[in-house]
Amino acid sequence: LSLSNGVNTYITQLQKDTMTSYPITVEAQSIDITSIMEAGRNMQGELDAPADHDLDAVYSNVGDMEMASTVTSSITENNLTKFKEYLDNPDSEIHSYVGENGITYSYGTKFSVYTYDPEGVLVNTDGSTLKSKSSGADSMYSMETMMSASSNNFEELMPGTGGELIGAAVTDSYQLVYGSWPSSYDQIVIVLNKNNEISSNDLYELGFLPSSEYKELMKKIENGEEVRPQISSWSYDDICGHTFTLVPECDAYVKSDSGFFEKLTRTEDIEHLIEDGVKLTVSGIIKPNDDNSNPSIYNSVGYTSALTDYLIEHTENSQVVEAQLASPDTNVLNGARFSPADDEAKISDARNYVAALSVSDKASMCREMLTAAYAGNPDTAHSLLSMSDAQLAEQLEAMCSGKGVETEQRLLAIYDAYISSGSYDENMSSFGYVSTDAPAGINIYTDRFEDKEAVTDCIKAYNKTVEKEDEISYTDYVGLLMSSVTTIVNVITYVLVAFVAVSLVVSSIMIGIITYISVLERTKEIGILRAIGASKRNISQVFNAETFIIGLCSGLIGIGTTLLLLIPGNAIIHALTDNTDVTAALPLGSGIVLILLSMLLTVIGGLIPAKKASRKDPVTALRAE
Repeated sequence: LSLSNGVNTYITQLQKDTMTSYPITVEAQSIDITSIMEAGRNMQGELDAPADHDLDAVYSNVGDMEMASTVTSSITENNLTKFKEYLDNPDSEIHSYVGENGITYSYGTKFSVYTYDPEGVLVNTDGSTLKSKSSGADSMYSMETMMSASSNNFEELMPGTGGELIGAAVTDSYQLVYGSWPSSYDQIVIVLNKNNEISSNDLYELGFLPSSEYKELMKKIENGEEVRPQISSWSYDDICGHTFTLVPECDAYVKSDSGFFEKLTRTEDIEHLIEDGVKLTVSGIIKPNDDNSNPSIYNSVGYTSALTDYLIEHTENSQVVEAQLASPDTNVLNGARFSPADDEAKISDARNYVAALSVSDKASMCREMLTAAYAGNPDTAHSLLSMSDAQLAEQLEAMCSGKGVETEQRLLAIYDAYISSGSYDENMSSFGYVSTDAPAGINIYTDRFEDKEAVTDCIKAYNKTVEKEDEISYTDYVGLLMSSVTTIVNVITYVLVAFVAVSLVVSSIMIGIITYISVLERTKEIGILRAIGASKRNISQVFNAETFIIGLCSGLIGIGTTLLLLIPGNAIIHALTDNTDVTAALPLGSGIVLILLSMLLTVIGGLIPAKKASRKDPVTALRAE
């Protein structure tokens, strides 16, 4: 039982660790990987199979087209708002199978995180500044790119239940090397690997190493030169307390003189935003435990759900989001309608857009239009482009203020090139706005493979209760990677249970045999007892008491022997497996139950011999030798 308990404990922990790394994932836009893999296998099978046509000409193979069609058709949109309502309902059946890590929601919050490298150069931690074609803060690679997405090196840590910022799945799998776990939204942790390392690429992106050094190394690699970077190190004190500056995506949009919102892209504007940004402080350093074979954090910096909540609230109350919410039909970036009814509406929007532009913006647009129009006549183009901004602005107004087919075509071209900008949802997404009712992804954690299968059954049952467009398509990574593990675990468990069951059956038979032998050897004593007045019941009680005492003593001896044998036994197991994952241990409750079971089995095993002894004839028993 101790060995069985040790192996089962190991299996249970293995399942929990696996489920922590591979939950059932439901995303707003899902790809049915299972269907793609099946299509790939079918395609390979068709290539290996004999041709279904004569080999007398050149034939086309349409497998690649079918594969592309399968990939495209496997992309589905999930209504996570409705599904979240189902998950938030405490009466939903799915909650019976959810593990201790619960259900977590992820949101597509957009932000950028900046810091200064050792040389004082401003860097974006998503790595965009490392792609700069020239060094220095004033020549940064595309500030618009820098502000376009969340930092790739930052990852939200799994929250706990009951409002805890850090879940047990993280604290159980990772050890705190230095400092403390985050306790507020503006605290973060640095994540090391088991060897206390961070990849050099991440260190450059996070600004711990100078950008110029990285660019020089990349230049040497591109030229085919051998590169041997030096290994750098920092003390824990140097890392803890280090600060980064977070700028929410919505803060990059400010209202211009035209009354529309525009995105800041100039270096000086970004630096101004950084001054008012959120200061993120490194509160601790963590790394995976030695027995953590499935790390659940894949990036170098971890932040809490409190930061996500802060970003959601901050973005919702930002000026650009409030303006767009107030005008759902009009693009606050250019004043145009998202869905103009016809060309006449597009022309009207284009006129309004041009009229609201500043002189410099009008001049810039006019230069682009003249350059395209006189591409084949460079002398005329040069003459026109040499005009001042005011003259070019007047020229644009003249070209757009007239009437006629030519002017309308010109305004339609301006609309298509400068105004047509997607939809309301795309705008809100670019502002970083998310609704807590519409998560970007849902992770459902279970503790056992059987529970995982039950959760998938609950999702299938949910799909039967909703409309076709609201059905949920999900990715079961455990099912893809470990489809046979459940069977293996069950077989191991059944074998261990069988060992225990066999030992109990054998021991019960042996107890009966031993008691029967005792009866045969003490036949004359039975006759004497009967002769002095003992009843049949008294004779049964004598042997039942004997088997009871044997059961009690054997149970105590067995438990004591087990505890002693576990010491060398575990040493042998650990030496053979080269780890301490499997440790045989006898639970206290199980030990007590075993002693009671030992007494019960011995009494049951001795009932028949005791009954047989009580029925012996006293005269015959006295004559026995």
